[in-house]
Amino acid sequence: MSEQRLYYIVLKKSRSILKCIQFSANEKFNLMFEAPLDITLSASGFELVNFGCDDLQDQGNLSKHLTLCVFTNHTGSLCVCYSPKFDSWEKITYSVFYFHKGHSKTFTAALGSVDSLVTKGLTFLNLDYYVAVYLPGHFFHLLNIQHPDLICHSLFLTGNNEVVDMLPHSPLQSLSGSLVLDWCSGKLYRALLNQSYLLQFLWNTQLDCEKMAVLHCVLSCGRDPRFLEAKIIQWISENISTCHSFDLIQEFIIASSYWSIYPETSNIDKLLPYSSVLTWNTEIPGITLVTEEITLPFMKVHSFKGYWEKLNSNLEYVKCSKPCLLYNNSMVKREWHSLISEEKTGRRRSMVYVRNIFDNAMKVISNLEARNLEPRLTPLFQEEDYHQRLLIGLMVSELREHLLRHLQGIGKKKIEQMVLDYISKLLDLICQILETSWRTHHLHPWVLHFRRASAAEFTVFHIMTRILEATMSLFLPLPPGFHTLHTILGVHCLPLHNLLHYIDSGVLLLTETAVIRLMKDLDNSENNEKLKFSIIVRLPPHIGQKICRLWDHPMSSNIISRNHVKQLLLNYKKQPQSSMIDKSPGSVEFLPLNYFIEILTDIESSNQALYAFEGHDNVDAKFVEEAALKHTTMLLGL
Repeated sequence: MSEQRLYYIVLKKSRSILKCIQFSANEKFNLMFEAPLDITLSASGFELVNFGCDDLQDQGNLSKHLTLCVFTNHTGSLCVCYSPKFDSWEKITYSVFYFHKGHSKTFTAALGSVDSLVTKGLTFLNLDYYVAVYLPGHFFHLLNIQHPDLICHSLFLTGNNEVVDMLPHSPLQSLSGSLVLDWCSGKLYRALLNQSYLLQFLWNTQLDCEKMAVLHCVLSCGRDPRFLEAKIIQWISENISTCHSFDLIQEFIIASSYWSIYPETSNIDKLLPYSSVLTWNTEIPGITLVTEEITLPFMKVHSFKGYWEKLNSNLEYVKCSKPCLLYNNSMVKREWHSLISEEKTGRRRSMVYVRNIFDNAMKVISNLEARNLEPRLTPLFQEEDYHQRLLIGLMVSELREHLLRHLQGIGKKKIEQMVLDYISKLLDLICQILETSWRTHHLHPWVLHFRRASAAEFTVFHIMTRILEATMSLFLPLPPGFHTLHTILGVHCLPLHNLLHYIDSGVLLLTETAVIRLMKDLDNSENNEKLKFSIIVRLPPHIGQKICRLWDHPMSSNIISRNHVKQLLLNYKKQPQSSMIDKSPGSVEFLPLNYFIEILTDIESSNQALYAFEGHDNVDAKFVEEAALKHTTMLLGL
């Protein structure tokens, strides 16, 4: 270790000052910072401790002394943990000064059992992104020091809990690098969070706040991300309706995507969302919390390297009081709706602009496919899906601009790759959730046969609906083909009135691929005719005209005829007509229809090129006449 640090406290009349001296290998040293501490240390009884020798006699008096620790980690965090002398057997209070965030938190933990006297001291352990605080036999707290703003991102266990019972009862001293010294034996240990136990705890816990905290803990300290994600997805699939304070799918997607690129660069925690939850108002059982702003450390040097550079960056961010820089898709949402609106009205942006957006989407999909070589069970990424590719491409553009604007000293190519990796991860997680559901319920790769839905299809449809809800509120993209698969499963699983309600409320999106499949694969039974007609009338005109030609049915001819007549009469101005109506041999004696067909024929003959119906010459006044007669005959039951 080339550098060592000494933290010490200077006692003042009004307050205490924490100082740090760093010693270098060349025997030089520098005073690095001064930081005021709002704690009283006068006559506190500080004493030197000889670790591993002559300390057993003092173990019974540990609770009579205060505890104070200084913890740092590679991300530039600086925490001071302080526990005063215990003055009550019913509750214990300790404070954590998050200097890198500009605030302190004072926790008061109810001990629950007043019969058990506190003879041990409070222990603080540095576990990289977390600080463990525990009192053997009473409580165990795992504080998130990287994202301490919301209490739900930290874990609080009290009372009769298996974790609390497992804690060592001998006094421990936290050292650098997650090392722990056992006072009694003099042995050094490395403290790590047990992944297997965290996953087991995730499956068993009932409280939403504990689910949230453990989910983030597993993702942050995991040493095999793919394995952990698979286990978490399995847990989500089986517990999707048991969490009421936050959306499990949403939280998993945001948190896992964040941790997939967080180690690559500093300051990314200020630019990418860590959690989908912005506020937490639910109380944590047995915990009282008070948050206060604190004075930031004053740096005494002007040149920073390594840890000090990151700490200084954190302090500068707090000083500037910048507005929240966390990325969100609000700009993407506005631009996406604008482009979709322009498409419907016939107005289009520059072809170069639109092509760049779709090129962005293609880069993400290629990046995703390159990382996943195994064949997929689910039929995703097999269609163009214009809307989702547009959304993916826009997100690439906006996120890239966001990071380029706020990340200093990082090359454009690296930021470009970070953006592709981040959005690829979002899509991949959604694919993983679907793949797990598909595999668990033994669904065929194309569940597009039209028969009565199985219980497995109902379950997968429900999970897909929950995925859609999770992504819609954050306006996140979905894998191309998701809406087609969701709609077809909806046709399997839902009665017609429920299906139409889902379509009208925007839960199910009628893609061209899904509707073509329905028109081709469903026969013309009475129920299927109702379904087809109900879907066709809900399609946008430019898709509806194309779909109607695939359905050989009087109802389809009627819809085509209506659209053709509407187009012909759009700019029609009434002209003087002859009172004589020419009747062709075999024409029907129905004067209103004969007169109307004559008008259509005149319009068509006056400008054939203008009124050609989508290039289909077989749609003309004669076609309209035949369709009208067939429809009338059908209505009259003749």
